Amino acid sequence: MHAESGKAQEQPGAVRKGVDRRALIAGGGAVLAAGVGVGVGAGVVALGRGRSTAPPQPSAAAAAPPFHGERQAGVTAPQQPATLLLALDLAPAAVSDGRGVLRSLLGELTRVLAEAAGGTATDPRLRGGEPAQLSGLVGVGPGLAARLGLNVPPALAELPAFPGDKLEPARGGGDLVVQLCAADRWPLTVVAELLAAAARSAGATVRWTQPGFLPRTPPGTTPRNLFGYKDGTANPDEAAAQQWVWGPPGPYRHGTVLVYRRIRMDTAGFAALPEDRRDLAMGRRLVDGTPLTGTAEHDDPDIYTKNPDGSYVIPNSAHVRLTSPRLDSGARMLRRGYSYDDAPDDRGLLFCAFVRDPEQFIRVQNRLAAKDALNPFLVHTASAVAYVLPGVPEGGVLGEGLWA
Repeated sequence: MHAESGKAQEQPGAVRKGVDRRALIAGGGAVLAAGVGVGVGAGVVALGRGRSTAPPQPSAAAAAPPFHGERQAGVTAPQQPATLLLALDLAPAAVSDGRGVLRSLLGELTRVLAEAAGGTATDPRLRGGEPAQLSGLVGVGPGLAARLGLNVPPALAELPAFPGDKLEPARGGGDLVVQLCAADRWPLTVVAELLAAAARSAGATVRWTQPGFLPRTPPGTTPRNLFGYKDGTANPDEAAAQQWVWGPPGPYRHGTVLVYRRIRMDTAGFAALPEDRRDLAMGRRLVDGTPLTGTAEHDDPDIYTKNPDGSYVIPNSAHVRLTSPRLDSGARMLRRGYSYDDAPDDRGLLFCAFVRDPEQFIRVQNRLAAKDALNPFLVHTASAVAYVLPGVPEGGVLGEGLWA
């Protein structure tokens, strides 16, 4: 959902075309209520400071983000209009066998993603059309890391239960989490099929898949979420991301942690409220995304400004207030969320946020779960956490640091 901010910032680790999600929920990243969902999720209020630009609408001729590098392109590349997340489960095995299977599978995932991103895939469905502009990321879940004794950040752990959660186990979790992004859905479907085939060959299974999308918006403007509010105005710049998003110097330096929440939004119920009540719940104005204490969309919301009667201009229960970095020692998340529409009564936000430590999300989500005014219109239905592996140079394989 929203996250609070100030000046324009670049997307960490990427060329200057930052993607920000900002208006609605508090996740990606931030989110819609029950957590950082439109709390830290749907209209995610950016937990970052600074103004960010809208997710770019890449031209068909744009070059694909390079697969190889210090960080995975699924985190650093400009945000694409379409996404597909999937989770894989490895078959139970002894530690030694499990490590061998995981090594082999990561090698195949690296190959498939590198070929798809580089335009060298042999599958005819990925040839002859417009460039796929595909980027992706692969992350390791806490359960797999614990079973196999993998070298992952000590803070990696499953999220606790939050009040109001109605999680469906079949839609969340997973030993490995993969996120694919592209200019349209076609290459995502094909590449996901190739990844699933590689997983089956290694004895793994697909646990769940989830597609998502962004609205098309004019260049330089902020897209809106399904509540109608601008979403993605503020994300951390590279300096802040070094502190709050990427791992510290050492083996985790170019890795990060993905927090994923699937947040169902009652769009009709929220739309039935008078516009001024919606603005008070969000802490921003529907018409242009301006904070209630400001005059322009990218003004930094002042959560301490009061009305003549002593009440706060941005109410205590407003999403923008509860996700403000000022309440969390300046902590920020990199939010790269998407909307989803799976059924007439099941649409909302795919909250994707990247943090150094999941506790950053947990603190915000606890505040949102306690009193976010958006809570009556949000339900968190799925959750996952994964250590997003550092990138690899040409000839390398994702996860080479897991065995240290």
